[in-house]
Amino acid sequence: MKKVLLFILLLAPMAVMAQKFGHVNTQDIIQAMPDYTKAKNEIDALQKQYEADLKSMQDELTKKSQDYEANEKSFPENIKQRRQQELQDMYQKIQQSYQDNQQALAKASQEKMSAITAKVLDAIKQVGQAGGYVYIMELQGGIPYISTTLSTDVTAQVKAKLGLK
Repeated sequence: MKKVLLFILLLAPMAVMAQKFGHVNTQDIIQAMPDYTKAKNEIDALQKQYEADLKSMQDELTKKSQDYEANEKSFPENIKQRRQQELQDMYQKIQQSYQDNQQALAKASQEKMSAITAKVLDAIKQVGQAGGYVYIMELQGGIPYISTTLSTDVTAQVKAKLGLK
């Protein structure tokens, strides 16, 4: 019994040494993907459209506000109150549009990036399974230290799996 236990204890360090670990830089991979460039351009275009819409609304508010201030003294009290309410409603509409636009941008960005991230994670899993890796760590994941002598950089393999250069 003691011999079997001693034999297992001697083999344990060899089993640990036989394990393969890898590391990957997903940020580098994602930025090299055509899908990422396309998604970024679409998000940028959507953002520019939202900014143009808001600028148009702000210009209209400015114009009406200047018109009101120029003619304020000549308006009867009920017209003044109605115009002030219109200006206030326009201002609130601009604020609401800004918030809605920010939420829409965040949602669109999240949807596009989740599809891209899923592709990268699938490629990492395939490389890990094909290479017999026990663990593949993200370089940018907040890990304070990764030994590059004991861990293999699989970034190039994942890029190749995705058809990237």
